Amino acid sequence: MKRIFFAIFFVPTLAFAQDAAEVRKMFEAGQYQLAIESAGSGGSPEALYTAAQSHQKLGATDEARATYGQLAARPDGDVWHSIGLSGQQLLDDEADAALESARQAVAVADIPEAHYQLGLVLAKRQDWRGAAEAFDRAAALSPGTAYAHYYGGLMHYRANRPDRMAIHFEQFLKLAPDAPERPEVTQIMRTVRGR
Repeated sequence: MKRIFFAIFFVPTLAFAQDAAEVRKMFEAGQYQLAIESAGSGGSPEALYTAAQSHQKLGATDEARATYGQLAARPDGDVWHSIGLSGQQLLDDEADAALESARQAVAVADIPEAHYQLGLVLAKRQDWRGAAEAFDRAAALSPGTAYAHYYGGLMHYRANRPDRMAIHFEQFLKLAPDAPERPEVTQIMRTVRGR
């Protein structure tokens, strides 16, 4: 009886112990709710960041804000504090504050998520070249992060750099074959190549 009891409660616990890369893969496949559940409330900062983005994709702004808040609650000198704060500020349309927090994150640590967050803020401000550079850096630091390539491709497209766009989009399509944005990316690639 104890073995059955143990198995019933141990298996769900393992489901919440997914590492950040697995949570990111769920996000990249459009499995947002599963990514949120797998990240758990006490997950790694990387997994929580992906969970916050998943909440946003689902239109759950309050939940996204709360998840970014878990990161923002970390100590001031922690890179994740600045990333979480920037995420919250971006949700609240405080673009100047979000930019300052994202720049602070990049100054604290050269990690892909800091550059990715900076790219999101610069994209919101329609600084296409600056956003493209930030996503380029995120992709260079973590070549397997599909959405660094997706947003990098979009920003290069908007900055009128179809050569750089194509490189990012081709990588995105390889890394995230099940991504919801796949049809959009394929269409943009077809349109640009048809010029």
